[in-house]
Amino acid sequence: MNKLFSILIIILLSFLGNIAIAGDDGKIKVDGNKNNNGYEEVGDCFEKINRGVFTFNQALDKVIFKPLAKGYRVFPQPIRSGTSNALSNLGNVVTIPNNVLQGQFKNAGVNTARFVINSTLGIAGIFDVASYYGLKKRDKEDYGQTLGVWGAGPGCYFVLPILGPTTVRDSLGSVVNLIGGDAWYNVSVVNDTQYFSEADYYASKLLDGIDFRAKNLESFDSLENSSVDLYASVRSLYLQDRYRKVRNIDKTTETLSDDDWEELDSQ
Repeated sequence: MNKLFSILIIILLSFLGNIAIAGDDGKIKVDGNKNNNGYEEVGDCFEKINRGVFTFNQALDKVIFKPLAKGYRVFPQPIRSGTSNALSNLGNVVTIPNNVLQGQFKNAGVNTARFVINSTLGIAGIFDVASYYGLKKRDKEDYGQTLGVWGAGPGCYFVLPILGPTTVRDSLGSVVNLIGGDAWYNVSVVNDTQYFSEADYYASKLLDGIDFRAKNLESFDSLENSSVDLYASVRSLYLQDRYRKVRNIDKTTETLSDDDWEELDSQ
């Protein structure tokens, strides 16, 4: 029943998201319109609510996540690098099927080989052994990007508590993870196995967030100090980055590294 309900929501939101995008001025802007920054105009349909949630997230970050990130930085660099490698390796279980869905068969093969090698010889991905064999890390892919490649419009922009910025399309992509699209979720949460549990899944997600925050302490501080409107700056960066990822444009987005939205590069 829950799975059926989720599917119905996906169909409804996909329909609404693909028809049009509601702009900030209340007018309808057809998907595909570009602004002078080179990315699609995406309606901030719930801006007042979004700003409230954004403020809540900022407060939560200052009280919980930023201190955790600072504490995480106390660990030696090899430990943090190994953790980051393992989390990146785990992310391949989502990237690989999206490589296939987007027709990126070469990348799918490379990422599959990387996952197998790093999960075994690299001890659960702690060591990036695959790179030594010439199998360099490829860009992450997700179901939100795949929907974009297939022609789905981004829909409205909104901010989720704790999880941060997203769009209707990217949220639908996240839902796909919960209905079978994420092998790690299936193994640890959906299926009752003797090796993994729900705690393992949620611990990995929390650690991923802390690792990301620790990498970008100075970058976030710089962005916050230099922005007249931090909410608008984050929204702009997120939308530019997602636009370029969907179209596989190899270009750094202002304060963003060319790895992905989740790793800022201070300038």
